[in-house]
Amino acid sequence: MGGHIMRKLTMLGTGNAMVTKCYNTCFYVTLDDGALFLTDAGGGNGILRQLELTGFDYQKCHHMFVTHGHTDHVLGVIWVMRKVADLMNKGKYEGEFHIYCHDVVREMLLTMTKMTLKKKDFARVGTSIFLHELKDGSVVNFEGVQLTAFDILSTKAKQFGYELRFADGLRFTCLGDEPYNEHDEAYAKGADWLLAEAFCKYGDRDTFKPYEKNHSTVKEASELAEKLGVKNLVLYHTEDKSIATRKQAYTAEAKEYYHGNAFVPDDLDVIELG
Repeated sequence: MGGHIMRKLTMLGTGNAMVTKCYNTCFYVTLDDGALFLTDAGGGNGILRQLELTGFDYQKCHHMFVTHGHTDHVLGVIWVMRKVADLMNKGKYEGEFHIYCHDVVREMLLTMTKMTLKKKDFARVGTSIFLHELKDGSVVNFEGVQLTAFDILSTKAKQFGYELRFADGLRFTCLGDEPYNEHDEAYAKGADWLLAEAFCKYGDRDTFKPYEKNHSTVKEASELAEKLGVKNLVLYHTEDKSIATRKQAYTAEAKEYYHGNAFVPDDLDVIELG
C-alpha cells in the first residue's frame, strides 16, 4: 500500500462539448495502490494524446466509469476500448478491463464498438473487456475503494454520477456535467472532494446562456458546495473563450460564495487528493 501519497486527480480535459482550445471534460484518479481509475474519455481520438501526455499506464487501469452518452463523453471511450483491446491482442495488457455505466451507455458502447472496431478487437468485448450495467444506488468495490453510482435525474440524456469512498473514509463525489439534484444529497453532502460543472462565470451568463443548456455558473456551483459543507471543490466542463484567465477569474468568483478550497484546473493539471 502506498498510503495517501499516491492519491491524486489528473484532469485530462476540462471543457464543455464544443470547446476547441482544450479537451472535453474527463479525468482519472490515482488510487492508494497506484491503480488508475478513469472517468469518461471526451469526444474522440484526442483522449489517446491526453493520456500519453500524462504518462498514463494502461496496465495500471482496469476500471472506468462512463457518466452518459453525450458525444463529448462517450466517443473517446471507443478509442480507449480499441487501445486496450489492441494492447491485449499484442500481449501488452494483463487482466481484464471493466467499464461501469447505465443501460443506455452500455447499449451505445456495444453498438458502436461492434460497428467500428476490428473483429479481433471487438472479440475482446465480453471476454476480457466488460461493460457492467449499474442502476441508481449500485455499489461496486475495486482496488480498495467503494463506488456508489447515482442517477442525477437529468432532463436531457440519462446520466449517472458516483461517490468514491476510500479505505480511510475519504469521499470523492463526481456530479457529472449538470447541476446538482437533491436526490443525490447523501453522496454530495460533506464530501471531501466535489467535482461539479460550471459552464461560465455568473457575470458571463448572458453571453454563454448556461441555463438554456441545463448548466450552472461558478456562482451556483460554489453556493452549492458551501451549502453542502464540502471541503474541496473542483470546477470543470467550462467554456473555452477565457482559457487564459479562466483559472484566476473562476477561482476569484468561487471564493465569493465558498469558503473551502476551490480548484479550477487546466487540462493536464494534477491535484493531490490527500
